[in-house]
Amino acid sequence: MKEYISYEMFGAIGDGVHDDMPAIKKAHEEAGKLGLPVKAKPGAVYYISPKAVTACITTDTIWEGAKFIIDDRGCEDIKVPVFKVISTLSPVDLPLKKLAKGQTKIENITNRDLYVAVKNDNHMDYIRFGLNQDNGSERTDAFTVNKDGVLCSPVSFDFDEITYIFAAPIDEKKLFISGGEFVTIANECESKYTYHSRNIEIMRSNADIGHISHFVENEKDHGAPYRGFISVSMCANVTIHDILFTAHKIYYTIGSAGLPVMMGSYDINVAAAVNISFINCTQTTDIHDNRYWGLIGSNYCRDLYFENCRISRFDAHKGVSGCTIKNCTLGWQGLNAIGHGLFTIEDTAIYGPAVVYLRHDYGGHWDGDIVIRNCSWQPSKEKLELWKKEPRRRALFDANNDGHHDFGFKCRFPKNILIDSLSVLDDSSDPLYVFTDYLGDNPAPESERKYLPEEPEKIVIKNLAVKSDIMLCSNMDLFKNTEFICE
Repeated sequence: MKEYISYEMFGAIGDGVHDDMPAIKKAHEEAGKLGLPVKAKPGAVYYISPKAVTACITTDTIWEGAKFIIDDRGCEDIKVPVFKVISTLSPVDLPLKKLAKGQTKIENITNRDLYVAVKNDNHMDYIRFGLNQDNGSERTDAFTVNKDGVLCSPVSFDFDEITYIFAAPIDEKKLFISGGEFVTIANECESKYTYHSRNIEIMRSNADIGHISHFVENEKDHGAPYRGFISVSMCANVTIHDILFTAHKIYYTIGSAGLPVMMGSYDINVAAAVNISFINCTQTTDIHDNRYWGLIGSNYCRDLYFENCRISRFDAHKGVSGCTIKNCTLGWQGLNAIGHGLFTIEDTAIYGPAVVYLRHDYGGHWDGDIVIRNCSWQPSKEKLELWKKEPRRRALFDANNDGHHDFGFKCRFPKNILIDSLSVLDDSSDPLYVFTDYLGDNPAPESERKYLPEEPEKIVIKNLAVKSDIMLCSNMDLFKNTEFICE
């Protein structure tokens, strides 16, 4: 009786030359039918051609000792993943018509733990401002709900109507994927927003992916960006651990405002996913090398957790609801975030222009609390030449929102901020501000400031190690109602 399925059973050569993807696809299909794990041959080099072929993984997969070469030169379809990790469980019907911000319970008629994603196509959020301006995206939220109908955490927005719902049972048995060295031969496409997704796409709840290395070769002076070598979406309870990633070169294009922009290109992508952990992850490229874009991009996520990671950037693009960063090092692009709930940063070294960059293009919105404990910050002094903008005054929180732009939701800055034991690692004698003047250098006239953000209620700073004076803001009129305690 077979104990596992191998790629060689279906004709894989493993010499790094012949296209092994058809055999790989068939092997995973057979493994799914028989309920057996898949095991790669140690020492094999599996070549994956640019053809549009996907292998669907539904059973444990062991890649230790094997190498995979993903050739992205002249892809048939740039959006087709190489591997897709999926559940064999079918989605379920969930009669949900509305949701209220802060809601913590719904009716769950399935009597199963579920992953749920909802949308309201008739309300646009995250209406982006700036060089990559757009008309926004459908109001979206994702969460888990247990058998009794209790949500993992409160709903982030009001949903007056729900035009789309996806509900899927959370797999009870954990799926394991382990090992393997992957090399992407980079695309040679024109530098524009044609994102490549030739990757490992995880869409199955309760999965563990670890001990994988990813390298990138053949990057030119031009190329299209990447969505993420490991992409996690529409699922919950996934652990990504002991992974070696590679940051991608920065390429330039013309943004929607008709001006040059740097294109984000990622090795990690997380979208509408819940309770996703990254543990002991790092990257091959120097986290301080500004020729390479930040490693991770995320949208609409809930409960992200990072521990013992050394990466060039953390970024919550279209919002995260609840996040913890613990014992990490964040490189030249630092910590970028907008979102909801509690954001905890502990025992972490942060580089970049601020401790927390509240993304300007989405209004600097954080609807919740931020706690920073036992961290250090090395302020960046470099000039961002593309934006032709000198560094702003030193500030722990960098925000910009003069109230003239509607982002689709009411913006606010963190309700409560606690900073306990932060070391600022520079010798500047210039004043250090908690917040930048978020009206900016050329604010809109007062008559146009219809969407000003709410100011924080309380900011407490303890045990701040800095060689200069600390002030709340250079424009104190913006913080008239904020209680500020600095001990």
